[in-house]
Amino acid sequence: MSKKSRSKLWFLVHSWLALPIWFFVLIVCVTGTLAVVSQEIVWLANPDIRASKPSDEAQPLSYDQVIAAIKREEPQVFIQSISRPDESHFALSVDLSYPDGRSVEVYVNPYTGAIQGISPSFNFQEFTRALHGWWLVPFTNGYSWGWYLVSALGIPLLASLVTGLVVYKKFWKGFLRPTLRVRHGARIFWGDFHRLSGIWSIWFIAVISVTGIWFLIRAILGDNHISISTEPVIPVIARDKVPMSAPGVPAPMIPVDDAIKIATQRIPGLEPSFISLPLNAYSHLQIGGRGWYPLMYQTAQINPYDGEVAAAHLLSDRSKLEFVTESMRPLHTGDFGGLWIKLIWAFFGLIMSMMVLSGLLIWTKRTALATLNALKREAKTQCQPAAIPAMQAQASEAQR
Repeated sequence: MSKKSRSKLWFLVHSWLALPIWFFVLIVCVTGTLAVVSQEIVWLANPDIRASKPSDEAQPLSYDQVIAAIKREEPQVFIQSISRPDESHFALSVDLSYPDGRSVEVYVNPYTGAIQGISPSFNFQEFTRALHGWWLVPFTNGYSWGWYLVSALGIPLLASLVTGLVVYKKFWKGFLRPTLRVRHGARIFWGDFHRLSGIWSIWFIAVISVTGIWFLIRAILGDNHISISTEPVIPVIARDKVPMSAPGVPAPMIPVDDAIKIATQRIPGLEPSFISLPLNAYSHLQIGGRGWYPLMYQTAQINPYDGEVAAAHLLSDRSKLEFVTESMRPLHTGDFGGLWIKLIWAFFGLIMSMMVLSGLLIWTKRTALATLNALKREAKTQCQPAAIPAMQAQASEAQR
């Protein structure tokens, strides 16, 4: 075999070995698309997660009313936190603790306060996010290697975007005169689809790749115990500052709705979406939510006895670096603007998955044809040595 033939053979082996990487990228893209709308899929499949109105005139209950309704239904439980989803058609998520040590998350109707069901410890939403984010590899000592493997894809994804823009000259013409030939064979169709979907997904690929690289950096920082957070550490309430209603019995905490009013005065524009109740007599009441900037939460730590704001973590408190890094996750998941943003992210995630699939098909067909041609050339080369001596014998006989 000549040196040139050996080089082509090794190139074909290299091409076939790249196919598992293509499949890995395709699975990551598909699972990511599912993860974006996984909560909505659970909503369709599980009636317990739906916020069903008892009547058209019904209004959502306040947090204090929800707490009172749960206490009437389950007097022995301790309410740890309440989370109100961005979309109004979802039930509240409430974390409860029982005297026997059990802790469960339940779905609560925001209009009646009734407990509608218990959330599984590992539901479809968590499964798709874990499969997409770290391939279900356990976190035994820091971030799992699955997290590193998936997040590292952001580097070749960003590189493919840059090189694609360099290879396809005047790519912007695809916005003005999109070409998708459907009657010229599968290869031409998938080639046009690959280029066209890539052009229209430039912004989305850039967002996903950059935020994916941030997840890689985040893992590296976390495993090396490096923090860039500016969030303050809140000391517990001093023992002598805890008011007592009776010897050894702490005074009751202020109403949660009053604490929310205090938080909204401290943080203008705050839309409270979750509360964390004090874990013990020395803990603070935490209230958090989004404001004018939908990519980041703001929180307030409030003394549950007198309503004093012990600390607040506002947008203005973030450093410039932290302001950027905290925006990465919602930009990657599309979880910051309600259902329509999720649908846009899911649509372009589907387009991106199809683009990877089209690239896979083009690559496979091209590699298969190159392999077939190489085998034909090798077979022809092996037949030539036997034919040459026969031709030489015929020439010698003719000379005699």
